[in-house]
Amino acid sequence: MEYRKLGRTDLSVSEICLGTMTFGQQNTEAEGHAQLDMALDQGVNFIDTAELYSIPPKAETYGATEKIIGSWLKQRGQRDKVILASKVVGRSTNSWYRPDGKGARLTPGQIRYAVEGSLRRLGTDYLDLYQLHWPDRQVNLFGEGGTTFRTLSEADEVPIEETLGGLGELVKEGKIRHVGLSNETAWGVSQFLAASRERKLPRIVSIQNAYNLLNRTYEIGLAEIGLREDIGLLAYSPLAQGYLTGKYLDGARPAGARTTLFNRGQRYEKPGVDQAIRAYIKIAHEAGINPTQFALAFVTSRPFVTSNIIGATSTQQLQTALDSVNVKMTAELEEKINAVHQLNANPAP
Repeated sequence: MEYRKLGRTDLSVSEICLGTMTFGQQNTEAEGHAQLDMALDQGVNFIDTAELYSIPPKAETYGATEKIIGSWLKQRGQRDKVILASKVVGRSTNSWYRPDGKGARLTPGQIRYAVEGSLRRLGTDYLDLYQLHWPDRQVNLFGEGGTTFRTLSEADEVPIEETLGGLGELVKEGKIRHVGLSNETAWGVSQFLAASRERKLPRIVSIQNAYNLLNRTYEIGLAEIGLREDIGLLAYSPLAQGYLTGKYLDGARPAGARTTLFNRGQRYEKPGVDQAIRAYIKIAHEAGINPTQFALAFVTSRPFVTSNIIGATSTQQLQTALDSVNVKMTAELEEKINAVHQLNANPAP
C-alpha cells in the first residue's frame, strides 16, 4: 500500500480509501466492522463516510453508517490510526436532514449542526477531512442530464464565501482539520480557491468526484486545477457502481447486487456503456488481469488521484479490491485503454 499527501496538508493517506456507504443497509454492523478490520490490517488508513449514509438515502437510515464506524472506533480504540472523512449534504428538499424539516442548505448554521451530529455518531472530537457532499448551487449531479447543462438559478444560492466562512469557524474550534469538496465543477473549485485566498479562509485540499473508465470527465478541466493547486481527487465509483465488473451486462441482475436491490444504476445504463465495458473486460482478460482489479488499478494510477475510494458488500469483494494495488498499468495497457476511450468516450458522465 502506498501513501500520498492529502493536498498541502501534513497528512498522508493510503492510495485506497475504504468507502462505507453500504454499512447500515446492505451491510450489518458486524459486517462493517469486519471490513474496517480487514482494510486497516492491510494498510488502509483512510475511511470515508457521510451524514446521509447509508445509501440509498432514507429517513430511517440517516446517520446509520457513521454509527457503525463509531461503534468500531469505540471497540477497537483505533482513532489515532485512521484518517476520517465525512460530508455534509448540499442543497436538498428531503425533510429528514435537518430538525426543522426544511430543506438542507450549506449555511454556516446547518453545517455546524451536521458536523456536530457526525462527531456524536462517530464518537470522536474531530474529523480529519470534512467535505461538502454536493454544491448548494443548482448543477447537474450524479449523472443526471448527461452533458446538458442545467439553467442557472442564482437567486437563493448560499454564497461560497459564506459556506467557507462557516467551515473556517469549525476549523478554528478544532472540530474539523481540513476541508474538501465533492461532486464539484471546475468553476466551483476556482471560486473556493479565490474565496480562500481573498478572505483568508480554509483552503480546500481535495475533491471527491466520480471517476472511472466509463466517466473520465474529471480529466477535462478539473485534473489540471487539481495538479496545479495540489487538490487531490478522491475518486468515487471507480467500478461504476459495479458495472465495470461485467455483472450487469445484457441486463443481468444478480441476486443481492445493488442495482438488483435498489434499481439505482441508470447512470451506467446509457447508450454505449455495454460496448465500452466489453472492450475493457477484453483488454483485462487478454492481459490475464481480473477485470475488477484492472478497472481499479487504472483509477489508482492516475497522477491526479490521491486516493481511490472502494466499496464492497463482502470481505471477499473487499479483498479483491485491496489486491488491485498489485496491478500495474503498463504503457501497452494505457494505449489499449485510450484506444477504447477514443471510440467510447465517457458514455456514463
